[in-house]
Amino acid sequence: MTTTPEKLGKYQITGVLGEGAMGVVYRGFDPGIGRQVALKTIRRKLLEADDQGAAMAARFRNEAQAAGRLQHPGIVAVYDYGDEADIAYIAMEFVEGHSLSRMLGADSPLTDDDKLSLMSQLLDALEHAHGHGVWHRDIKPANLLLTKDGRLKIADFGIARIESAALTQATTVVGTPGYMSPEQFTGRGVDRRADVYAAGVILYQLLVGRPPFSGTPASLMYRVVNEAPVLPSAVPGCARLAPYDEVVAIALAKDPAARYPSAADFKRALLAVAGRAPEATLSSDTMVTAMRSAVVPAGAPPTSPSTAAHWDKSVLAQVEAMLARHVGPLAGVMVRRAARDCADLPSLYARLAESVTNPAARTAFVAQVNAARTSGSTKPPPAAPSIAVPAISDTMVAQSARLLAQHVGPIAPVIAKRAAAKARGREAFFMALEESVTDPVARAKLHAELERLKP
Repeated sequence: MTTTPEKLGKYQITGVLGEGAMGVVYRGFDPGIGRQVALKTIRRKLLEADDQGAAMAARFRNEAQAAGRLQHPGIVAVYDYGDEADIAYIAMEFVEGHSLSRMLGADSPLTDDDKLSLMSQLLDALEHAHGHGVWHRDIKPANLLLTKDGRLKIADFGIARIESAALTQATTVVGTPGYMSPEQFTGRGVDRRADVYAAGVILYQLLVGRPPFSGTPASLMYRVVNEAPVLPSAVPGCARLAPYDEVVAIALAKDPAARYPSAADFKRALLAVAGRAPEATLSSDTMVTAMRSAVVPAGAPPTSPSTAAHWDKSVLAQVEAMLARHVGPLAGVMVRRAARDCADLPSLYARLAESVTNPAARTAFVAQVNAARTSGSTKPPPAAPSIAVPAISDTMVAQSARLLAQHVGPIAPVIAKRAAAKARGREAFFMALEESVTDPVARAKLHAELERLKP
């Protein structure tokens, strides 16, 4: 079993964001400049195991080199590459939000303007990468992150190709089948137009609700290489999409030479059909809905009422307005969740300050709270009896840690102990544990398991 380091290089480890076959992705903090980071790691034993390990190591270094040369608001920034003890790591921008894949499907909250904004942001970021000689080769919803303020960021350049360096072979078959171009399947030379094709798949999925091709990897390969996609307007219920048929057909052309030669050309054609300029970000209403669904996954057991009865709604609205200046549209969700476990205004402010992960935003929020208290502009809620909240027992911590370990591995006891030390009540403790699990299905399972524990 792997142990969780307290530090990697200069970075302090503050949590676990996820774990995969190559290694763990940690949440970290750079004390030198007061910045939250994500630390993507790879285990050295994998690097030294065999030829496959060597390939993974090259892919890992490739990600640092490819993304490290790009500076664009639509691309997750890479800050540092390090090698310590038995772990190699990349320090990168910590993005608060979730992937586009969580927002797609029958219940997608995306409006037509949101979809146009997403494609515009994606194509702008790809144009920047391509202009610096880097093409991604694995554009898909899971690699497109959405911040809480509605901005898109491309992540995971692990199989990117850099035009000026043979870090990966042009003929290597890599990518995700549903979004791979015909030339990727057949092993022909790949350039920026493979990303144009993948962006075309994303557009098709945004318009229709599903990718143009589906099936087993073998059947996908045959269909992508040999079959023409059903045009959007020919999909039942999608006749209104006829103006987009030509744009999609060009983006998904089998021959790279028949596609848009650049992401910028793709964007111009798309906006010409849309007949309007895109919004810079997704709407705040969309992001509030998306963040709420990310916090409480579909099918999760019902939770307690959204707000404790003793709170004055006007006071919570005022607190939400203060917090929104620093965290955006997610403020409403954060205030309602914190209010369930806080009996008075000072404890509510303290809980919200702990929830603001960006150090600069947290400092600004605390300063605003102190100023409001001094001026008397924020009144406390109606008097309520003091609520004594019992400490979380050691038995509860141990039981919860065992359940959490199924999802985050050996760091679970550390997370549980930290959560117990900060939580005011059993529900807040469970909520803190659930937030350490990124997958919504796994988080819902953990929620149900924790609820069955005896107080």
